[in-house]
Amino acid sequence: MKKEKFETYIYWGVTAFVVLVLLVAVIFLLINWKSAQKMCTALLGILEPIIYGAVFAYLMAPIYNRVCRWTEEIFSLVKLEKAGKKLSTTVATLASLLVLVAVVTGLVSMLVPQVITSIRGVIEALPAGALNLEAWLEQLFRDNPDMEAQVMQYYAKASTWLQDWLTNDLIPNIYNIATGVYSGIFTAVHTVLNMIIGLIVMVYLLNMKDKLKTQTIMVIYGALPVRVANKVIEEARYVHKIFGGFIIGKLLDSLIIGILCYVLLSFMNMPYVLLVSVIVGVTNVVPFFGPFIGAVPSAFLILLASPIKCLYFIIFILLLQQFDGNILGPKILGDSTGLSSFWVLFSILLFGGVFGFVGMIIGVPTFAVFYKLMKELISWLLKRKNLSVQPGKYENLDHIDEEQKTYIQK
Repeated sequence: MKKEKFETYIYWGVTAFVVLVLLVAVIFLLINWKSAQKMCTALLGILEPIIYGAVFAYLMAPIYNRVCRWTEEIFSLVKLEKAGKKLSTTVATLASLLVLVAVVTGLVSMLVPQVITSIRGVIEALPAGALNLEAWLEQLFRDNPDMEAQVMQYYAKASTWLQDWLTNDLIPNIYNIATGVYSGIFTAVHTVLNMIIGLIVMVYLLNMKDKLKTQTIMVIYGALPVRVANKVIEEARYVHKIFGGFIIGKLLDSLIIGILCYVLLSFMNMPYVLLVSVIVGVTNVVPFFGPFIGAVPSAFLILLASPIKCLYFIIFILLLQQFDGNILGPKILGDSTGLSSFWVLFSILLFGGVFGFVGMIIGVPTFAVFYKLMKELISWLLKRKNLSVQPGKYENLDHIDEEQKTYIQK
């Protein structure tokens, strides 16, 4: 009995010490926030290939697992179980690499020539586009001279501002722009090299993921009490379920939207079909705001070619967003996060403001995990006070009788 009591004191003492150390570390980080931020940025830069490899491995894991399982079944039929296990991992690794390289190469080979052609076309069509836009505005408001005068006045101001910007800002700063382009090219080359190293890291992670998983579980059970470790493992599985289901589902949803956009825009004879479809498909990864983020540059490109087609495109994007948000998205994703529309919007704005575009993508599943943990914490606190965890008990609640634990309604 004394031994158990002594072990309890030791456990709570160690817990208090760890909490105190964490509190001191948080205070130190807050005081030296800028230095800590620089250190984190430098560390992330060093670990960038590892991060790329981990992301690639996470996205390719379903393909790797499925191919591995299929090849093991094939080898087992021909009585090659031992050799088949090693060969299946090799085949699965090659399949994952081929799929990833094929997707990236296909996108680049389609997108880069289209971007170059589109930029050249925009530069060549800019003067004619401005005249077409002016003629279209005059035709649109020809029956309302007062409105036409106001609109053309704003149009003239916009044209003057654009000319002044080209003459006074763009051309004098062309050296700075060239320097920025050179810096951008250097950053792009650095990113490509990191991604190539990331592919190597992905191969290692895919082949040792089961071993890493086993080692992590051993560390958790070794460092924590069994009850706490069980809870940590349970929550880790939930995180994997939320992130895996949401991100992979969202990628599939965006691929379908991009293909659908390409087919329908081709049918509508829109300009820059491939470029616009890729922009819409990629930005659609961002929940809620994605279609509108992609629609802005796409609409501008189409506006230069044909103002009336730009109007048709905006209507098309609104309809496409409704189809994706109400039919296709729920069909693929289901209620994978369990969040209401308000919390989805809140999480996108919060994480997007802190982490940028990446935050907008991972914000919803991350907040869904926090939301579940907070929900479980509130339920645990209520149970400790012998209070109900049923939400219906608290609707129109006036107060709770402290002695009888009865819920008095208004």
